[in-house]
Amino acid sequence: QVQVVESGGGLVQPGGSLRLSCAASGRTFSSYAVGWFRQAPGKEREFVVGISWSGASTYYADSVKGRFTISRDNAKNTVYLQMNSLNPEDTAVYVCAAGGRRFSNGIPGAHEYNYWGQGTQVTVSS
Repeated sequence: QVQVVESGGGLVQPGGSLRLSCAASGRTFSSYAVGWFRQAPGKEREFVVGISWSGASTYYADSVKGRFTISRDNAKNTVYLQMNSLNPEDTAVYVCAAGGRRFSNGIPGAHEYNYWGQGTQVTVSS
């Protein structure tokens, strides 16, 4: 079983940066792809970024490409999301999830994630 906990959210001014962390328990976490999703009030959940188990493959939604960077440290069972040049449209609850086929270097589709965290709030406002 994999349990996922996010941290690092908060309030930041437009143009600022935040780094989110997704820490997991369970020895199998490092063998799964990990994705970050976000959901703003009144909007559907959006698949933002993904990373394969080895880090060899990544996915970025167009809305965050060039501003967000996902990385992982499997020795620490942790995935990071560096978010730069934040704008108010990035305000949302950010949720980390693990899943897909173990040891696959593909990025699973949004519906293939099995282990979800509770989320962390990111608010971009002046």
